Amino acid sequence: MKELKTFDRGAFTISLDLELAWGTVDVIGPEKWSELYRREREVVIGRLLDLFIEFDVSATWCILGHLFLDKCAPESGRKHPEIVRAHHAWHPEDWFTNDPCTTVEAAPIFYGRDLVKQIRDCPVAQEIGSHSFSHIIFGDAGCSAEAVRSELKECVRLAEEMGIEMSSFVFPRNEIGHLDLLSEFGFTCYRGTEPNWFENMSYPHQVRRAMRLLDVLRAAAPPVVLPERDEKGLWNVPGSAMYFPAHGLRRYISIGRRTKRAIKGLDAAAAQKKIFHLWFHPTNMADEPDRMFAGLRKILEHADSLRQKGELDIRPMKALIT
Repeated sequence: MKELKTFDRGAFTISLDLELAWGTVDVIGPEKWSELYRREREVVIGRLLDLFIEFDVSATWCILGHLFLDKCAPESGRKHPEIVRAHHAWHPEDWFTNDPCTTVEAAPIFYGRDLVKQIRDCPVAQEIGSHSFSHIIFGDAGCSAEAVRSELKECVRLAEEMGIEMSSFVFPRNEIGHLDLLSEFGFTCYRGTEPNWFENMSYPHQVRRAMRLLDVLRAAAPPVVLPERDEKGLWNVPGSAMYFPAHGLRRYISIGRRTKRAIKGLDAAAAQKKIFHLWFHPTNMADEPDRMFAGLRKILEHADSLRQKGELDIRPMKALIT
């Protein structure tokens, strides 16, 4: 029987999927969004940390394992031989085809050791978790247990080199799979899918994406959640809502729609003594950054006002289950 964790007051948690180019390189290649990733690297990460310092927010940064590197090179002509390959149908080439196997100076959107250090050393402690090593899709049929095990092993090794112990995991593209292996490598919680009818892998990705857009357009109240522990002791901390990006046509959706929806979630969390779990990619902030950061500031201001009233805590994921 699964166990639900309850709280004496509401909680707000933010989780971020930090992946730079790795998040889309398998579907659109390395060039299409390269400017966004450079902006994410050069501007967005620092602005996010400044905002979290200002509002005393400890967020959960689930960082791709390859970003713990500042360089890499083939060994005996093979890229990352320590990683067992996943075989996804939409990417028939070797999974590391687009890995430049060079240095952070030459290809900064593929490496991020300096960013990991910046987040690790933030004056307001930030949680660092994992987002896999190379953004393979755990819930896909082409992703074997051996591939997952090799990725998690490398993620944990690289984090330990930097003095980081990881507890939280976010699945690439939110496609959940191989939960048993998370426990094997010391992870204690993961971000589960939002408890909406359409957040189910049986629905095509485009259907789920369209329904998320509709929820933002109508500023629908997002679900508030409670952590749930399975029989192996692994906690699911479901998402509540994504802070929607301003890429492409989405830039014409007012920031007010995004903030209104998040504020509804914060108020519901405080009233029901549950969690409002906001998540996004730092890349989400790279288009229209001034507008996006102004909206996030309003959300944090509201969360802080509820905290000052004693109605809400602001915690990283791992602190929700301890």
